Amino acid sequence: MLISLSLHPYGLFFFQVTSGGTESILMACKAYRDLAYERGIKYPEIIAPVSAHAAFDKAAHYFGMKMVHVPLDKKTMKVDVKAMRRAISKNTAMLVCSAPQFPHGVIDPIEEVAQLALKYNIPFHVDACLGGFLIVFMEKAGFPLPPFDFRVKGVTSISADTHKYGYAPKGSSVILYSHKDYRHYQFFVASDWPGGLYASPSVAGSRPGGIVAACWATMMHMGEDGYVEATKNIISTARFIIKELQKIKEIFIFGNPEVSVIAIGSEVFDIYRLSNSLTAKGWNLNTLQFPSSIHICLTLLHTKPGVAQNFVKDVQDSLSVIMEDPGAKTTGVGAIYGMAQTIPDRSLVTEISKAFLDCLYLTELPPSAKQTNGSTGHH
Repeated sequence: MLISLSLHPYGLFFFQVTSGGTESILMACKAYRDLAYERGIKYPEIIAPVSAHAAFDKAAHYFGMKMVHVPLDKKTMKVDVKAMRRAISKNTAMLVCSAPQFPHGVIDPIEEVAQLALKYNIPFHVDACLGGFLIVFMEKAGFPLPPFDFRVKGVTSISADTHKYGYAPKGSSVILYSHKDYRHYQFFVASDWPGGLYASPSVAGSRPGGIVAACWATMMHMGEDGYVEATKNIISTARFIIKELQKIKEIFIFGNPEVSVIAIGSEVFDIYRLSNSLTAKGWNLNTLQFPSSIHICLTLLHTKPGVAQNFVKDVQDSLSVIMEDPGAKTTGVGAIYGMAQTIPDRSLVTEISKAFLDCLYLTELPPSAKQTNGSTGHH
């Protein structure tokens, strides 16, 4: 099925199953780093939009690469192609675009960036982890998009998560390459290990076959018709919500979201207040920063009768309360995000985040919570 979904002009591509979108991105970056080394580049750089997934930053950190962030067009929220061209140097190992990007649900100008990739002979990765299993079906669902895949000459790899809109169990993704030579740079081989010949295609030395089998079974169960129908329902719902939200003057939508993510901002009140209000009403939104914004990521659950209408109504009801005092300060999680953006020393934010992660792994119970034989009561 992946062959039919890849939209490769020759019906041929080379792929690797991974444990998730982050690993797929890591593998692409590792492959292009090793290719860069072979080309004589000592300090390889990743050139990516500021909106690209943080997994690219993680890859740069892990693999000793430099991350070069390119600004967005403030109106479209797509990567500024001219700025990307200026960022290209003798150390550039790869270019990156998203289809769509996570914060605002916007698809970067892939065809334009591909021209840069061809001109300067640079590998070009399209990250479709979020919406890969929507965008490939949008044309058949009645929502055509400009080419974004291997039909675009210059695109050398694509990442797509089967565990998102592919509806497979969590822990499965794929990285696709236009040519097997690129995939070879992803592999690792230790030929002189006393334990035997060790060859590994990705980061994990082993992986659960059950998840891969469940992914295959899910895709066979859904079939192309099932994916097209799901895509049609999700995109139709997204277009309805966009149209209704655009009627509300106190808020605005970032760019022109074409897939399933809708990002909302405001110039008259703290947008995190809307996030707090909608969360209290049972909605699950993501809180974003730089600039302050929130987004909703639509799934099949949002396509059920009345759900989209209820969301719009809850936005309207929340705003009617917020606008009674538009200058009021945000509380709760929204206040934390707002404060974090104002801290000039970003290393402080990093340390606080690490402290939070430490808390997740605490195993000591406070004295009041200590148990005897699994029970706090008398025996």
